[in-house]
Amino acid sequence: MRVHRIVILSLAWAVASAASGFVLVGDEPAPHGATNFDVQQRALDAMLQGVDATKPPLGVDPLLWASLLPADNAMTAERVALGRKLYFDPRLSKDGTVSCATCHDVLRGLTDRRPVSEGIGDKLGRRNAPTTLNAALLGSMFWDGRAATLEDQAKLPIINPIEMGFANGDEATAVIAKIPEYGPLFQAAYGRAPNYDDIGRAIAAFERTLVFVNSRFDAHRAGKAGALTPSESNGLSLYEGKARCATCHPLNGTNPVGSDHVFHNIGVSARHQDFEKLATRALAELAKDGSIETIERLALETDVGELGRFVVTRNYADIGGFRTPTVRNVGITGPYMHDGSMQTLWDVVDHYNKGGEANPWLDGGIEPLALTESEINDLVAFLFALTDERFAQDNAAEMKRQAERAQTVRPFRDDGLARRERDGFEDRLGNR
Repeated sequence: MRVHRIVILSLAWAVASAASGFVLVGDEPAPHGATNFDVQQRALDAMLQGVDATKPPLGVDPLLWASLLPADNAMTAERVALGRKLYFDPRLSKDGTVSCATCHDVLRGLTDRRPVSEGIGDKLGRRNAPTTLNAALLGSMFWDGRAATLEDQAKLPIINPIEMGFANGDEATAVIAKIPEYGPLFQAAYGRAPNYDDIGRAIAAFERTLVFVNSRFDAHRAGKAGALTPSESNGLSLYEGKARCATCHPLNGTNPVGSDHVFHNIGVSARHQDFEKLATRALAELAKDGSIETIERLALETDVGELGRFVVTRNYADIGGFRTPTVRNVGITGPYMHDGSMQTLWDVVDHYNKGGEANPWLDGGIEPLALTESEINDLVAFLFALTDERFAQDNAAEMKRQAERAQTVRPFRDDGLARRERDGFEDRLGNR
């Protein structure tokens, strides 16, 4: 019964959605070092056609938008143009192979569709790359909130040894400053020569153009009859009611992204991590050096990163807590969770339905939901209805792919570790 229902649901969605949007080529993870940045930019041009970067994005309250813009980085066309060039430029990495767009690929929902991202020298981190779609609307950056702003976030991967690899900001700036076309662009944008803070500011300005909150759900909320299918409408009722998704993923005028911007332990890694042991190790290392560089290393290179927000705050209440991600465009931004351990939205709903994984720091709101198979399918259908209409065809293709995977793989998986082992990532990470 479950297989039959998923297939029908997937096909119905594909027929309903393929009439709008444009095709992206993101059914598979991005091949490292082979991403065509020119193709990405042409796709981006189509997405942003008619968008005025100096005005509030469609679907975002102007007062909310104004409150999110930093005083020292007002949106101008020159700053956006500079940031866009930097975002797609692999010369912003130590070996010239990795750009921001490598892990935040326009053709793959501004992610790389990998469980964990790959940086220079084929190095793998320990975290899934969050999408840069709507990142401008989030309260903090990274899964553990170690960066407060887009500007701060944009600078850290460039000097991370397993991401883009420069030793420090000065080294990265020196490379950019030697490229002739950048001097005039920095002067036009900020009135000065290239510097590391302005590299971060410019990339952040560009990322603030990547706001996509125009979905069929929004059409439904605006009163358009038939915007949601009956299955999706029931899924919305479950989202706001029995499934209690809206508790942490509210969707309203003052919170368009569907995140409470808080950090929760939902038990993703609890089954295969000794949190007490990891916390003791983290505190010992942070006592010696509590710098952002140490926090970055622990988060991306060691099992200590499974402690989540604790590594930033050292507060025991934050053990295993990760920032609530946006549910906007969630259908095209998998795999899911901080470690990319869940391949489909069916996996995600299953995790919540069983009440997560028990551990002493499990969030009090995580408890079994008693959703039926039919309700799970309806809830997943609604989650796919949260994707911006400009991604409609990619969304339909991704729902079909996930549905096929869910019907064949889901019954044989019971935790995130099994998923990572099945996908071959555990061997590559090694015993760090």
